[in-house]
Amino acid sequence: MIKQYIFVLMVIGFLFQQQNFAQSKQVPRTYVAHKTSEKIIIDGKAEETAWKTTPKSQDFIDIEGEKIPTYQTNMKMLWDEDYLYFYAKMEEPHIWATLKQRDTVIFYNNDFEIFIDPDGDTHNYYEFEMNALNTIWDLFIVKPYREPAPIVDSWDIQGLKSQVYIQGTLNDASDEDEFWSVEVAMPWEVLKEANSHNEIPENEFWRINFSRVNWEFDLENGTYSRAKDGKGGFKHEYNWVWSPQGVINMHEPEHWGYVYFSNKAPGEKEEFSIPNDEKIKWELYRMYRAQKTYKDKNGKWAGTLSKINGDFVQVEGEKLQPKLEVHKTGWNIWVESPFTGDKLLIKEDGDFIKQKN
Repeated sequence: MIKQYIFVLMVIGFLFQQQNFAQSKQVPRTYVAHKTSEKIIIDGKAEETAWKTTPKSQDFIDIEGEKIPTYQTNMKMLWDEDYLYFYAKMEEPHIWATLKQRDTVIFYNNDFEIFIDPDGDTHNYYEFEMNALNTIWDLFIVKPYREPAPIVDSWDIQGLKSQVYIQGTLNDASDEDEFWSVEVAMPWEVLKEANSHNEIPENEFWRINFSRVNWEFDLENGTYSRAKDGKGGFKHEYNWVWSPQGVINMHEPEHWGYVYFSNKAPGEKEEFSIPNDEKIKWELYRMYRAQKTYKDKNGKWAGTLSKINGDFVQVEGEKLQPKLEVHKTGWNIWVESPFTGDKLLIKEDGDFIKQKN
């Protein structure tokens, strides 16, 4: 089943190239994760002082960034020398789950998902899913599904800790529940492997996003299942996220939020703003998507940036003139940052490279 699912996702990634999706102009959200010295017990409750002092995120929004979800969701994050911690609380009047085997397709149940791209190049990132039974699925994804690449389903987050707390009753349709919450601890020793350096990202940021998949349900003899439409197929799920994607696709990491890992304790003030070079990167990914669309329509890459509306870009009052280099196997688009002097480059497969000045 997993292989069939992965094949479907690869097909969806190919179909991405056949459609000109409207992209959101919304700015990705930001969050500051503070360093804690308090021992965190993974019980799904987040009752430690560090958790209570840590602010919750903005309410989750529909994945396209427009509709308000039916039920509220918020997350929190902390870290210490050993783990990166996550907590999420999800309002839900009917808490149900059926999948019990690790590494099955967890989002066929209502679930909570974490996506992590340590170096922000949209390649080599992590996906984690869990349901209300604390069944998990963890994957290492070499490239987004829009680009052909391996998906490492056998990869595991070694040393992972996770737990679910339910305010209500699981799989009991006779009453109405309040919420379910999840608490997760991921070891840095695993997460650092895809970073640009093999250190904890203290006072640095990573690209991260969260998704909550929620299904309408059917009840048969008191048992929950995904609701079906009049034709016998499953109704579409709801996708509620922390930082809106602007498109119904979590696997566009360039839209994920920014999490800054402060070495200050929870409750201490910390300011973080998205660097201007990241805003240049957003423009480079806009041109990347435009190049893909151009090739789909014309059978070849655009030879000039004017054909994909990329001759000039405006970032924080600076007018930039990117350069396009077309070669035998693809192309590069690059620009020199007026803010840092670094060379920012994107390749035909969406890989982003930052060359220090």
